[in-house]
Amino acid sequence: QVQLVESGGRLVQAGGSLRLSCAASGHTFNTYAAGWFRQAPEKEREFVAGINWSDTTTYYADSVKGRFTISRDIDKNTVYLHMNSLKPEDTAVYYCNVRQAPITTMTRYETGYWGRGTQVTVSS
Repeated sequence: QVQLVESGGRLVQAGGSLRLSCAASGHTFNTYAAGWFRQAPEKEREFVAGINWSDTTTYYADSVKGRFTISRDIDKNTVYLHMNSLKPEDTAVYYCNVRQAPITTMTRYETGYWGRGTQVTVSS
């Protein structure tokens, strides 16, 4: 049973930085892609960033390109989202996702395993 536990979300001022972590357990993830999604109040969940577990190919939503960086640590089975230059519109619950599908599918449909989310609030 795959389990994903996110952490690192908190209140931060606009322009600040955060690092989110997603600790994965219960499987070997060499053939998986991992990613981050977010859901703001009264909005649908949207893709933020994705990474291939095996070769670290990455994929980003246009809204976060140049500000966010996704990475993973194989030894720790952990995926990170480094967020810089945060804006109030980045406020959302951030969810971790792993799937046995290409990272490009993350903008097309929801599948795989999900964490419970971590709240990021950016004040203006």
